[in-house]
Amino acid sequence: MKPLQLPSPAIIGQDARTVGTPALLLELDAFESNLRQMAALTARHNIVLRPHAKAHKSSAIAKAQIAMGAVGICCQKLSEAYPFVLAGIRDIHISNEFVGADKIAMAVNLAQHARLSVCVDHPSQVDALGKAAGQAGVVITVLPEVDIGQGRCGVDSKNSLLALADRIGTHSGLRFGGLQAYHGGIQHVGDWGSRKLKASHGADLTASYVQCLDSRGIACPVVTGGGTGTAEFDAASGVFTEIQPGSYIFMDGHYGENGWAGELRLQHSLFIATTIMSAAKPGQAVCDVGLKGVAVDSGLPLIRSDARHDSLRYVAANDEHGILHTDADGSHNLLGERLLLIPGHCDPTCNLYEQFVCIRNNIVEALWDIDARGLSR
Repeated sequence: MKPLQLPSPAIIGQDARTVGTPALLLELDAFESNLRQMAALTARHNIVLRPHAKAHKSSAIAKAQIAMGAVGICCQKLSEAYPFVLAGIRDIHISNEFVGADKIAMAVNLAQHARLSVCVDHPSQVDALGKAAGQAGVVITVLPEVDIGQGRCGVDSKNSLLALADRIGTHSGLRFGGLQAYHGGIQHVGDWGSRKLKASHGADLTASYVQCLDSRGIACPVVTGGGTGTAEFDAASGVFTEIQPGSYIFMDGHYGENGWAGELRLQHSLFIATTIMSAAKPGQAVCDVGLKGVAVDSGLPLIRSDARHDSLRYVAANDEHGILHTDADGSHNLLGERLLLIPGHCDPTCNLYEQFVCIRNNIVEALWDIDARGLSR
């Protein structure tokens, strides 16, 4: 009798059309094209690429980005950074604020193993981190976050920024590193021209904060921010020294709806393989990807079009079921059919899976662990 063991959804060399479902597929040709395009964009504008790892949560992907010229990565949470450091990635920016003794301890611990930079928007954050860093004998780079329109985190006055810069300078364990300036709200402005205009306004506001620091004799070596939707504008702005796109490697359904009229021609590379598990009702089919297999906060997944399945629409997600409608006759003939879904939002979708099944020419080429999945402290 064989011991009970959960089988892998795929093995290297397998025909991708026979991979167990649900499975998260990464088409390597499109993925590598997206990597090259963003690396070339930042090189043309002589700025640094620091991709956001919250999009993929995989040290294998982070290493591919660094091999293509990225200086390091961003993480959104401290716990998320651990697998990357353990995998040998040594330049990490935590692009988010944090409070609490447990978070301070994690930051100090990480700083003992990597070049760590973090964000603050209140003096109490600076003092708590500075005290702990000084006691531990580490130096942590600190970037005050400025609010350039997101209305979420970050200071919104020059006096507040200067107060933070001054406070950072009072701690031997801290080093002022520059500014974090991110406007997530404009990443999905659909019209390319409107998105460009809004990104320009954000860059102008960021520049005014840099000028404020300069007027006080405070050097601002790093201005970091931006995302996939504004990457080409931020790179060309002359304000940002590095950008933080994350979803560019995948191009989920939400980003795919954006207008792309400039330098970037990014492709969908991330798909969810699913199987139609029931076709008992006329005009309806049910697949095995529901809420536990795809995030729907940015809309329901799209079905990758092909001649056989063009009439199918994903119309509802239950826990373990995806409801598909079709206007065509013979929906009962779809039982057992396999589809590829394009998730609306890649970040939380990736967090639901353990591995990327990496494919090329419909053959499984690699399995990459999503080793930071679920790490949200």
